[in-house]
Amino acid sequence: MKISIITATYNSEKSIKTCLDSVISQDYSDIEYIIIDGKSLDQTLNIINGYQQKYSNIKLISESDQGIYHALNKGVKLAVGDVIGFVHSDDLLANKHIVSELVNLIKVKQLDGLYGDLQYVDKFDLNKVIRLWKSSKFKKSLLKKGWMPAHPTLFLKKNIYKKHGVFNLNYKISADYDFMLRILKDNTLNFEYLPKVITKMRVGGASNRSLKNIIQKTIEDYHIVRSNNIGGFTTVILKNISKIKQFF
Repeated sequence: MKISIITATYNSEKSIKTCLDSVISQDYSDIEYIIIDGKSLDQTLNIINGYQQKYSNIKLISESDQGIYHALNKGVKLAVGDVIGFVHSDDLLANKHIVSELVNLIKVKQLDGLYGDLQYVDKFDLNKVIRLWKSSKFKKSLLKKGWMPAHPTLFLKKNIYKKHGVFNLNYKISADYDFMLRILKDNTLNFEYLPKVITKMRVGGASNRSLKNIIQKTIEDYHIVRSNNIGGFTTVILKNISKIKQFF
């Protein structure tokens, strides 16, 4: 089973090396690694080119884009793997065995998708955990309560993208939430929770970077739950409240 891992980069010189190392060091051999760069102006491309000279499974495209979701969409369309996952340029896979574990579970249990836990870590000390997003077993009824898995931990069969499409570029911050609601409400798909940290994410994501972004994210979340017939403003409030426990 081939796995496609996609990373979107733009001026990511400070974090891209740990991201690359976490993918390249995986003990699962059949990985296609696609990097979609937005024409970085710093040393990002030089760093990636250095890795490309050593590892033939790295594919790089660098061109202007419309933001991270547009870049991820391009990666999905290029991917030839049976399963697709994302490792953002500020993130890293939790350990070198995690892809092997994911593949084994998907094979044995014939899953369409798998997700797990996410650690938010300090920008400079990746072993210092700031926050833990501990997920839970999937129940469709949880969606109205604002529940969602951590998107960076989500690995999906490619045919899900063929059925449900890619990220909606009308959403600048919450397109991943919209995409997950579209697939998670599909009763024909089989998802499972792996109670283990899959991804580590440096603190300081786009959605929480400013008050303006928080307001935009809340507006987008409301439109998303309404358009997916999942709930309304209460769902959005519960979604935000549920994150408080991640700090304790």
